[in-house]
Amino acid sequence: MGIAEETAWLDATAQAELVRSKEVKPIELVEAAIERIERLNPQLNAVITPMYDLAREGAAGELPRGPFTGVPFLLKDLMAAYGGVRMAWGSAFLRDNIPDYDSELVVRLKRAGLLVLGKTNTPEFGILPTTEPHLFGPTRNPWDTTKTTGGSSGGSAAAVASGMVPMAHANDGGGSIRIPASCCGLFGLKPTRARNPLGPSMGDAISGLVAEHAVTRSVRDSAALLDATSGPDLGDPYWAPPPARPFLEEVGAPPGKLRIAYTCEAQGAVAQEDCARAVEDAAGLCAELGHEVEEKALEVNVEALTPLFMTLWSAAQTWTAAGMALITGKTPTPDQFETLTWALVEMGKGFSASDYLMAVTGLQGITRDLARQAADYDLWLTPTLAEPPVPLGTFESPPDNPLYGIVRAAGFVPFTPICNITGQPAMSVPLYWNGEGLPIGVHFIAKFGDEATLFRLAAQLEEARPWADRHPPVSA
Repeated sequence: MGIAEETAWLDATAQAELVRSKEVKPIELVEAAIERIERLNPQLNAVITPMYDLAREGAAGELPRGPFTGVPFLLKDLMAAYGGVRMAWGSAFLRDNIPDYDSELVVRLKRAGLLVLGKTNTPEFGILPTTEPHLFGPTRNPWDTTKTTGGSSGGSAAAVASGMVPMAHANDGGGSIRIPASCCGLFGLKPTRARNPLGPSMGDAISGLVAEHAVTRSVRDSAALLDATSGPDLGDPYWAPPPARPFLEEVGAPPGKLRIAYTCEAQGAVAQEDCARAVEDAAGLCAELGHEVEEKALEVNVEALTPLFMTLWSAAQTWTAAGMALITGKTPTPDQFETLTWALVEMGKGFSASDYLMAVTGLQGITRDLARQAADYDLWLTPTLAEPPVPLGTFESPPDNPLYGIVRAAGFVPFTPICNITGQPAMSVPLYWNGEGLPIGVHFIAKFGDEATLFRLAAQLEEARPWADRHPPVSA
């Protein structure tokens, strides 16, 4: 067995320990990961911009002494810029966009010792909960290549689930870390609003909807990575409450007896049978572990929330297109964008500045109401998704119905966006597989700033029902 096979299923923490103990060299880990990517990517289309020479150059040089020195990593091709490397955001409009700077998040990833091997696929502007951009083609789920990986961090999720790399960058504006984690059988934590920086190009994004982090196979990797990247950047407009201690110290710490509410309903949507069973199974497991579990629905004014959220979401696409026009010097025209994207760009133009600020005010009101509802509980448990991974092509918008994709997406992802609205941390945990062998994630929501409770419970669940030894059919 060669090093590519020997290291494929080691998490990033274990790979870093091999480097520290001098059992392997960084270049060996890099070459092994490249071998796996080259072998698996033709089937999955997870990596759309290889950066092999940069990774090899980094591995041969003097690396920073960080928690992940010498470990291969992949960067999602959205928001986080790597100087000198194309960042297309899944869009033909940006196919030639090459930033000349590193985002602060990338600076911190490099400081942690990670070696970036490439960029992963994402839907145009990260809009949809699937990864099927017209520019690069669909990313396929390693558990079933006819199914979606979820989105928008679907390329990263497919890469990690198949064993290409142990973890990969992801970001989340409506569920884009947690959705692909559920579809691909991974651990996916969305941190508290402003836990990780978005600079230097942004202070926040879409009035705080967007959070940066990663998809991982192990809980400890997620915690250690968040320790390495979190904290305010100079000039940030606001930042998350500092943790009491490093997140990695929460992994394995007793969670105590938690009060957990659970529901399979959200915003008028009811989870399909497999997803409801996953929640009931997780609730039972939590009760077995000594936690107090109670069925209780979150009460949200759906009629108010949906138009408020769509005001922000469509205005965000108008903002993105306008910002990219400034960067590229090109004029946006319909032929340079996908049908849904352009429809949202045009929709966003119809809202005034007052409309936008009224939507922000309305969503902040819903946030305060939900915080009061959740005051008596430590966590809320829901399905991550309302359906198992759906077939590729499900969200394609035809020319005569340009907004079809976003309407269909709302039925698929009714549970995750609420945490982007409130800024609360949340995680998708891979505890359940259905009869078709597809992973079904469950979704835990914590109070604002309380990633610690999530990491403690996640580690307890990981120990009680390990998932790391479950490998998809298309894998290393």
